[in-house]
Amino acid sequence: MKTTDTPPADAAEQRSVVAKVQAPPERSAHSSEGKTLNVFSHGMLILWAFMVVLPLLWAVMTSFKDDKSIFSSPWSLPDTLHFENWARAWTEAHMSDYFLNTLIVVGCSLVGTMLLGSMAAYVLARFEFVGNRFIYFLFVGGMSFPIILALVPLFYVMQNMALLNTLPGLILTYIAYSLPFTVFFMTSFFRTLPTSVAEAAFVDGASHTRTFFQIMLPMAKPGLISITIFNFLGQWNQYMLPTVLNSEPQNKVLTQGLVQLAVSQGYKGDWSGLFAGLVMAMLPVLAAYIVFQRQVVAGLTAGALK
Repeated sequence: MKTTDTPPADAAEQRSVVAKVQAPPERSAHSSEGKTLNVFSHGMLILWAFMVVLPLLWAVMTSFKDDKSIFSSPWSLPDTLHFENWARAWTEAHMSDYFLNTLIVVGCSLVGTMLLGSMAAYVLARFEFVGNRFIYFLFVGGMSFPIILALVPLFYVMQNMALLNTLPGLILTYIAYSLPFTVFFMTSFFRTLPTSVAEAAFVDGASHTRTFFQIMLPMAKPGLISITIFNFLGQWNQYMLPTVLNSEPQNKVLTQGLVQLAVSQGYKGDWSGLFAGLVMAMLPVLAAYIVFQRQVVAGLTAGALK
C-alpha cells in the first residue's frame, strides 16, 4: 500500500512546486507593466500641470511689477510689490464698473438658465407626451448651431425689442445661449434618478411642483453644480455676444474692459495695469472651480456610476 500511495503524492508535490515557481514571474511582469504605465501617466499629469499653472503664476507675479521690470526681467520675482497697479486698474481703468456689470449679467443669467433649464429637462426626462423627442432634439440641435451665424438676426431682434445695449438684453441672450447644453445635460441626469421617490411623493399627495422643487431638484444637486460651473465659465469669459449687442460704455462687461484697457493707452501701454486687470478677471473663475471641484467631478460621474 505504501508503494502505491507514494507516487501520486510526489506528483502532486511536484505540480505545486512548479506552480509556485512559475507564479512569481507572471505577477512581477504585470507589476512592472503597471509601474511603467503609472510612471508615464503621472509624468504626463505633472507636465500638464506645469503647462497650466506656470502661465497663471507668471501673470500673477507680473501684475505686481512695474512696466520697466516687465520688459527688463520678465521671469524674475518683483523687487517690490506694486499694489498701485491693482488700484489703478480698478479705478482709472473702470474695472470696478465692468466687474459689477459682469456680476449682474452672469448672476441673473445663471439663475434664469438653471431654473428654466432644470424645469424643461425634468419634463422631458420624466413625462411622455406628443412631441417630447422633437423638443428634446431641438435643444440638442441648438448646441450644434454656431452662434456666429445668429449674430446679425439677433442684433436686429434685440434692436426691435429695445433691448440692444442694455444689461437685461444681454442677460436674456446669455440664457438662450446656455439653455441647449443645460437641458441636454440635465435631461440625462434626471433620467438616472430613481422614480420610486417621486411616486411615493405623489402617493402622499404632493403636487408636481412640490415634488420637483423639494424632492427631485435636491437629488439632482451634483448635476446642477456641475452645469452651473460650466455655464459660469462660458458666460464669464464671453466676448463675442457683448461686443455685438452691448456697445454702451457704462454697460460693458469685464472682457470688453480688458480689451479696452489694452488698446486705449495708445503708444504708452499700461502693461502692469493690464496684467492686474487680467488677474482680476481670472480670480473668480479659479475660486469657483477650486471651491466646487469635487461637486463638478461628482456630477460628471454620477450618471455613469448609477
